[in-house]
Amino acid sequence: MWIYLVASLIGFSAGVLGSMFGLGGGFLMVPLLNIVGIDMRVAVGTSASAIFFNTLSSTIAYSRYKYVVYRAGALLSVSAVVTAYFGAQLTKVLDPDLLRTVFGFVLVLVGLRMMIAGGDDKATGENVVRWGIRNYVLLVLGGCLAGFVAGLLGVGGGVVNVPLLTSLGFSIHYAVATSSMAITITSVTSALTHYTLGNVDLGLLASLAPSLIVGAQIGASTARKTKSATLRKGFVVVLWFVAARMILKSLGFSIP
Repeated sequence: MWIYLVASLIGFSAGVLGSMFGLGGGFLMVPLLNIVGIDMRVAVGTSASAIFFNTLSSTIAYSRYKYVVYRAGALLSVSAVVTAYFGAQLTKVLDPDLLRTVFGFVLVLVGLRMMIAGGDDKATGENVVRWGIRNYVLLVLGGCLAGFVAGLLGVGGGVVNVPLLTSLGFSIHYAVATSSMAITITSVTSALTHYTLGNVDLGLLASLAPSLIVGAQIGASTARKTKSATLRKGFVVVLWFVAARMILKSLGFSIP
C-alpha cells in the first residue's frame, strides 16, 4: 500500500517539473519509481502512460494563458508519431548505448547553446515567428527527430521540441507550452504500446495520474510567473540531468 502513496508523491513532483519545462515528467518518474523497487520495464511503461495526464493537464493550463501555438504543436506531434515506430524497430539492429552516449553529449551542447543565446522576456509566440516554408519544414523535421529519438532511446520528445522552438524564435514559455501539447498527442501511442506489452501497472497508474494532473497545474502556474531567463536556465539544468543519466547508463554505470 505504501508504494502507491510514494507513487503519488513522485507523480506530484514529476507533474510540477514536467509541466514547467515541457518534458512530460518521465525523466523524474522512471528513476524514482525504479529506486523505490518498481521493475524498470514497468517503471518505463507506467511512466509513459502517466505522461499523458501530465501533459494534457499542462496543455489545458497553458491554453488558458494563451501560450500554446497549436499549428506548431500539431506539426511536431504528427511527424513524431510516424517516426517513433521506426525508431523502436531500429533498436533491434543498432547499439542503443553508443547512440545514447552521442545523443547525451549533443544535449549538453544544445544546453550550452541555449544558455549562451539567452532569451527575450518580451518575446511571445506566433508574433515573433515568421511562418514561411523554412519553419514549417524545420518543425516537421524536428518532430520526426523527436519521435525517432523517443522510439530509439526512450527519451521524451521535449528535449528536442523545446530547443527547436526557441531556436525558431519562440520564447521559452511558448516553447514549453507547445511542447506539452505535442507530447500529449504522441504519448497516446506510447501508452498503448506499453499496455499491449504488459508493462503498465494500472494500480500504479491510478496513483500517479491525479497527482500528475494537480502538479501540472501548479507547474504551469509557476512557469507563468517565472522570468524567461530563469525558466530557460532551469530547462538547461534539467536537460543536462537527462544527458548525464543517458551517458552514465550507456557507459555501464548502474543507475536507475
